[in-house]
Amino acid sequence: MNEHSFSSAERDALYRTIYSRRDVRGQFTPEPIDEEALARVLMAAHHAPSVGFMQPWSFIIVRDADVKHRVHGLFQKAHEEAAEMFEGEKRETYRNLKLEGILDAPVNICVTCDKDRAGPVVLGRTHIPEMDVYSTVCAVQNLWLAARTEGLGMGWVSILDQDRLKGVLGIPENVVPVAYLCLGHVSHFKDQPELQKAGWRKRLALADLVRFDGFDQDAQAGDAFAASLLDRIRIAQEGLENGA
Repeated sequence: MNEHSFSSAERDALYRTIYSRRDVRGQFTPEPIDEEALARVLMAAHHAPSVGFMQPWSFIIVRDADVKHRVHGLFQKAHEEAAEMFEGEKRETYRNLKLEGILDAPVNICVTCDKDRAGPVVLGRTHIPEMDVYSTVCAVQNLWLAARTEGLGMGWVSILDQDRLKGVLGIPENVVPVAYLCLGHVSHFKDQPELQKAGWRKRLALADLVRFDGFDQDAQAGDAFAASLLDRIRIAQEGLENGA
């Protein structure tokens, strides 16, 4: 611990939020969201890091049933198109997955990125033009974690035609719809991510994804730091997966 550390309880609460966050699709209840809670999660999103402090995000709050139905129609079309991209058992598994809660969630939020907000030349975006979109994704993550602390579920609907979504929501040409989110109270949070529980994919072993001093560089024999770090990672992941 040092003078800049949070207390053990605060730290544990943060990690609990991260590990219990879920992409919610089918557990939404009709209970309305408290306006103060909604304001807090939006403020958390607005305090995300952004390259060049450009703050390129905007938040379209969608409550109108007609707008939701139009967006849901876009999802259904894209969902059918996506199903045809898989083969055999994967296609059937895909068709049986619940992948959105557009009509169930009381509030939908479209998070957008205005690529012109900070002008043509932006500190930190000079060589990686996508940094404005990456910054907006940070806002989505902040919103997601804040929602979890409020007991709210959130789901990201990524199976949408962006151009058609822009038409439904009246989004200008220079603005990118980065995330379409469903937000609301839930009956419960699943103990594992839904796709993991359904057998779609397993969580990868973090120790297999850590490299040292280069992408293809595994830990060198005799590197005590690397060996110790990888051991700690394995123990931590095993503990999480066993519910410790």
